[in-house]
Amino acid sequence: MDVAELRELVSRIKEQVHRAIVGMEEAIEALIICLLAEGHLLLEGPPGLAKTYLVKSFARALDLSFSRIQFTSDLLPSDVTGSVVYDRSTSQFVFRRGPVFANVVLADEINRGPPRTQSALLEVMQERQVTVEGVSYPLPRPFMVIATQNPIEFEGTFPLPEAEMDRFLMRVIVTYPSRDEEVMVLRLKQFHGEEPEVSPVADAESLAEAIRSTASIYVDESIMNYIVDIVRRTRELPDVLIGGSTRAEVALMYAARAKAAISGYRFVTPDHVKSVAPLVLNHRIVLRTRRAGIDGEAPELSLVRRVLEEVEVPV
Repeated sequence: MDVAELRELVSRIKEQVHRAIVGMEEAIEALIICLLAEGHLLLEGPPGLAKTYLVKSFARALDLSFSRIQFTSDLLPSDVTGSVVYDRSTSQFVFRRGPVFANVVLADEINRGPPRTQSALLEVMQERQVTVEGVSYPLPRPFMVIATQNPIEFEGTFPLPEAEMDRFLMRVIVTYPSRDEEVMVLRLKQFHGEEPEVSPVADAESLAEAIRSTASIYVDESIMNYIVDIVRRTRELPDVLIGGSTRAEVALMYAARAKAAISGYRFVTPDHVKSVAPLVLNHRIVLRTRRAGIDGEAPELSLVRRVLEEVEVPV
């Protein structure tokens, strides 16, 4: 699949998603970038902003298997991954697959699940397999986890551990839409209700080809050095307790490649890196004290933007 065909595929996916979703351009593009980079996405925001609806609409635009896991305080790890059960008909123990065995998995309100259950996704997200009773079961490809979470200040939530946050390629903070967008939402609901016609426009084969094309996007040595300088700078700032890891550098390169691909480029430019860096790095940074960001945005996002201004851009 060449770059022009990939862009056409992305355009068709966006068109279908927008049949159900108004605005949310950043989140929709992040979904596509994570899909092409074989990464996972975290959507954070207050209830009622259509985070779950967005993911369901995105999944319907893809001819892939889809499952939704509603995280609650009593959810067990086996409810996510599956478990070994006794089959009376054969007098044998068999593995019953859990809902993670799908191409697109929605972990809805993930931070309402207890830490033990949240941790069940670590192997799933990193190694794309489930290990039960010493036996590993591979997950289908392509595979991506899309998690939604409420802000940690909300009652009944458990903060995700840093190790799990680091498994997400990107985090998008969903904010309230504009007044005009909210009017458009009402207009859309009046005509189409809760089930607008979203048709699948991409199957597993075409997406696998798109993923391979994205992986072939060229990354110059100067861009690699630029990525490393950005991430290392996040560790050097005095108000940062934990900066980006080596995994963050890899994630930034993968996301920049996907951004280049959907922009019609066969190589990564500094602008592609700068475009995706805030979403790739904001959830991987732990501040010593949490203060308000610029113009009310998350302080981690403000810090990443500051780093991008400080780090020299290659020419």
